[in-house]
Amino acid sequence: MATYTRMVLEGKDEAFKCVEAAVPELKDGEVLVRVEACGVCHSDSLAKDGRAGVQYPRAPGHEVVGIVEKLGPNALRFKVGDRVGRGWHGSHCFQCQSCLRGKFIGCDNTVITGLHVDGGYATHMIAPWESLAKVPDGMAPEVAAPLLCAGLTMFNSLRNTGVKPPATVAVQGIGGLGHLGLQYAAAMGYNVVALSRGVDKKELALKLGASTYIDTTQEDVVAALQAMGGADVIMCTAFNSDAMSALTDALALDGQLIVLGESPEPMKVAPATLLGKRRHIRGWSSGVPIDAEDTLTFSALHNIQPMVEVFPLSEANEAYAHMLSNNARFRVVLKP
Repeated sequence: MATYTRMVLEGKDEAFKCVEAAVPELKDGEVLVRVEACGVCHSDSLAKDGRAGVQYPRAPGHEVVGIVEKLGPNALRFKVGDRVGRGWHGSHCFQCQSCLRGKFIGCDNTVITGLHVDGGYATHMIAPWESLAKVPDGMAPEVAAPLLCAGLTMFNSLRNTGVKPPATVAVQGIGGLGHLGLQYAAAMGYNVVALSRGVDKKELALKLGASTYIDTTQEDVVAALQAMGGADVIMCTAFNSDAMSALTDALALDGQLIVLGESPEPMKVAPATLLGKRRHIRGWSSGVPIDAEDTLTFSALHNIQPMVEVFPLSEANEAYAHMLSNNARFRVVLKP
């Protein structure tokens, strides 16, 4: 029987360990995918830290791109040789109220790729066919992989605001999420403002589509945005609750603050800040496979690409550490 290799966590806070195992027989609806690339996402720390119901041993990775190698019984839609991607949303139950209403991302029993089932830190991955998205022809796997979480989160959150161009969209933090957010907002036709510390990312931010750059160490961000009439949308990607909270005063009438970066500290916002101008604070997390396909298609049409650093699968420990150090520019990708 054929074998495959996984980089596995066997317990909380343990290092990734290379494990070889036999490829199991495919169950009803399952697809065997030969992994071409897998992004290393900050959310992989949930598996590393023993959170979110992770079950060990586990191979993380929810930004997976590969080739369909084999189909199990009743696996629909795809054929051998298709290039596919798999994101955070691994599958759903079809029984809870979220599923019955068609809101699968809110399913109480969501199976999360790389936490509850093995993800893409491997040479092969087994996935239910309904968890997979088609990858556009010609899109390199190392480019497509980060779009299945980082790209999907930015694209999907922005298109669901209901805010129409040429409204003002500010992107806080020019990192793994933010550098994609700038590109999506610009491609959608918004007036794009980049918010970041220092001037070292100014040239890049303007190149990626920002029309204005605000150095948060030198300027009063709230005053600067209000001088433009306020931001209709602020996409917060920095993991800092205080920084996110302070930006609510920079919102325009009916403005939306979208929380995209996780922080353990609570946000602190005075009710009066929200009441007078009907401001909103909302969170957004990823999307389902059809959202992933929309993200990939839009990215291909507008030549939106992540900036990536590639590591071999065998160096998963080094790649994860590099991602966690915040020194990556800007997404880390593993390739078998």
